[in-house]
Amino acid sequence: MNQLELLWNYQQADMEAERQENTMKRSPARQRLLKYQEYLREQKAASLHLEEEVQAMSDRVDALNDAIMHAEAQLKALHSRFESARPENSKEVQSFIQETQRLLQNINGYEQEVRRIRKDVDGRDSQHRDILQRAAKVRADYDKLKTEYEAEYKENMEKLEKLRNTAAEQGKDIEAAYMDKYKSIKQHIMPPLAQLSGDQCGGCRMSLPSAVLRSVRGGTPVECESCGRLIIK
Repeated sequence: MNQLELLWNYQQADMEAERQENTMKRSPARQRLLKYQEYLREQKAASLHLEEEVQAMSDRVDALNDAIMHAEAQLKALHSRFESARPENSKEVQSFIQETQRLLQNINGYEQEVRRIRKDVDGRDSQHRDILQRAAKVRADYDKLKTEYEAEYKENMEKLEKLRNTAAEQGKDIEAAYMDKYKSIKQHIMPPLAQLSGDQCGGCRMSLPSAVLRSVRGGTPVECESCGRLIIK
């Protein structure tokens, strides 16, 4: 049996292993697990984002409370000065009133913002609880399905290993140059080998020049100019 015949037999075994591997990748249980994983990643990211928002809001509330305390201290000091040194004219009275109003407006504005932020925090907390509840349910489904899939995966892996071993056995007498060519073509197109079909490449069905036909029929390995497969008789 020549090298091309050995390579053809190897391809049959190799393609069986490839089909088994692709079947495993398309497993409905595996696809569902991948969807669960993606969903859980998205929910984790959303949860972290909400936590960061709440922390930023909390920091802002702390800053506003400090601003309120500072404004109240200023207001108290202003009133103390007013009591200890009464204004002597209407201009000083007006200035006192304006400064008092400014401080009160600031305090009122700070307090309104605090109330608004706390309302927003409550909303974020509600969203966070919903995310955690949904994620917990999906996690439970994921864990259950993962247990079932692991048994399926183990069985399929045993089949795949047998097919890979069969392919390795088929390829043990193939020269390195031929195997390297096979693997190189396989990176671009599957299957790497195609049989001659009349005057056409059996892979892409393109007609071949007469010179190429003579080479193939004479047992010389030739790559199809159209699809790149190695053509054999």
